[in-house]
Amino acid sequence: MESSAVETGVTDSLLWKARFGEVVRGMVVDFAPRLFAVVQEYGDRVDGRVAAWGMAFPDHAEVVSVEGGLRMRLQDVDSALPVFATREGVSASVVWLPAFNTRLTEPVDVVDDVEEETAWW
Repeated sequence: MESSAVETGVTDSLLWKARFGEVVRGMVVDFAPRLFAVVQEYGDRVDGRVAAWGMAFPDHAEVVSVEGGLRMRLQDVDSALPVFATREGVSASVVWLPAFNTRLTEPVDVVDDVEEETAWW
């Protein structure tokens, strides 16, 4: 039996849509920004809190305070720290959320020194 051009076109179209969806999902996973928190520490580990959440991109970072009143676009993640350590006895640090790429079998190790990483995420 000969398949018609309409059937072939429909089949090819459905296969392409499925394949395209896979490609797009892979692209989203591979290029997702790294997520982090800016944590404030009061005194010598007397108390602490999450002060902001952020996304690290290859060329900049976006940070939003938990109160929502402060949004920043910064050159890098560490540039957020002085903003949250402005009072005496208050320090700020970055805590990376574990990066998990579903195309890998294991979570990506959390690394604070981006220069030593092989991949930025």
